[in-house]
Amino acid sequence: VRNHIAMAIVLLFGWLRDFLNEHVFTPEPSAHEQEDLKDFVPLYTTFERFFVRNVIERGYDVLHRPVCTVPGAVIDIRERKFSSSGKFLGLTGKVFRNVVNLGSYNYLGFAQNEGVCADAAVKAVAELGTGVCSNRFEVGNYEIHSKLERKMAEFLGVEDCMTFGMGFATNSMNIPCLVGKGCLVISDACNHASLAIGCKISGATIRVFKHNDMKDLEKILRHSIVEGHPRTYRSWKKILIIVEGIYSMEGTIVNLPEVIRLKKKYKAYVYLDEAHSIGSLGSRARGVTDYFDIDPTEIDVLMGTFTKSFGASGGYIAGRRELVEHLRLNSHSACYGVSMSPPVAQQALSSLNVIMSEEGKERITQLAANTRLFREKLRTFGFIVYGHEDSPVVPLLAYLPSHIACFSREMLARGYGVVVAGFPSTPLGESRVRFCISSALSKQQILDALEAISDIGDIMRLKISAKQILYKFGKLKK
Repeated sequence: VRNHIAMAIVLLFGWLRDFLNEHVFTPEPSAHEQEDLKDFVPLYTTFERFFVRNVIERGYDVLHRPVCTVPGAVIDIRERKFSSSGKFLGLTGKVFRNVVNLGSYNYLGFAQNEGVCADAAVKAVAELGTGVCSNRFEVGNYEIHSKLERKMAEFLGVEDCMTFGMGFATNSMNIPCLVGKGCLVISDACNHASLAIGCKISGATIRVFKHNDMKDLEKILRHSIVEGHPRTYRSWKKILIIVEGIYSMEGTIVNLPEVIRLKKKYKAYVYLDEAHSIGSLGSRARGVTDYFDIDPTEIDVLMGTFTKSFGASGGYIAGRRELVEHLRLNSHSACYGVSMSPPVAQQALSSLNVIMSEEGKERITQLAANTRLFREKLRTFGFIVYGHEDSPVVPLLAYLPSHIACFSREMLARGYGVVVAGFPSTPLGESRVRFCISSALSKQQILDALEAISDIGDIMRLKISAKQILYKFGKLKK
């Protein structure tokens, strides 16, 4: 109730501010649509623009902070100036040194400028340059790309693999190669924007099921097969279920065994996006299939990126050889996109070699231990935390946009860098702090960070979990 009242007050003052800017004071350009833009399709809905203008912009100083070092366990961050309007944000000149990084996707700690991976990438720059200046169809197909693809296919346990220079384009440009008009895509409600855009471009019919809700997924599958096309009632050419391994805003792990059961029952296909789960889940870091001990050949399309656990960039699609050969000939990302930079490919290949070694097992074990410790302590403190206990993506609910801005500033003042997210990236009343745990963090760094989070939670009164009440009355032991 407290959060709803606070949100109502914020929206009321935002409406009052816009009214005064438009009718009383000098008109504020951002308070209404510009004359020369009225014939264009708006980038935001009316309410989204209203919310960004009156709420989000007042916390822009906690976003887009320039990072001055590699995104390892400790980073340097430049401070931005706070602005009441959010429109003019410069730099104060102050640099926060040795900030503990709790926000990067550096799950296995490969984002560093020293060591085997960094040395190999530097050598690749000297031998092959920083860019190929072409696509894979022309003169941009280097041996390093083929090596990476063979190694990735071996790592995943599938027949073949194809890499792409951009993770976002791996989804948005390749889904249209797999489905089209006359096909049906059934997508999780929390799927990434790259998946949503790829589905829209494809021309296929799109239906959305509730996040990780297998009963809703089966209901849509059953009705879609019975009813067929909305107008002609003909059967669908193909039904493709699209899910993610770990959802980056929810911290949840897909119920893959049930997805596969439904796929077999209704003769559908599965597209699995492992951007966050590859390298971070499973005893061998092979993603959600490894986590559930499922044969990867059960998945029709395995997609992932090198931008997280591998400390590189780009993406891949793996599976049967026929699938990969089809993409090599038809993918717009391969035809028109520039090939992956050689040093980036070498970084991904080197980190993959480490993951498959004894050192890799140690990093995987450390990541799992850090994740469980961090999640367990947050829940013990009384915070509301989303996601599964083995997910290194840890969203902590702060509810109000003012809370996440304050939380970020307070954490930075204590020497910790965090990522915060609010509407329209999240539902209106579910602003959150999104922690991403890394194996590069020591146990002491984790414990010190938890102490700082607990102190800020007390100040901001964010400890509202039902468990906290039981702790206070001695019914549960910490």
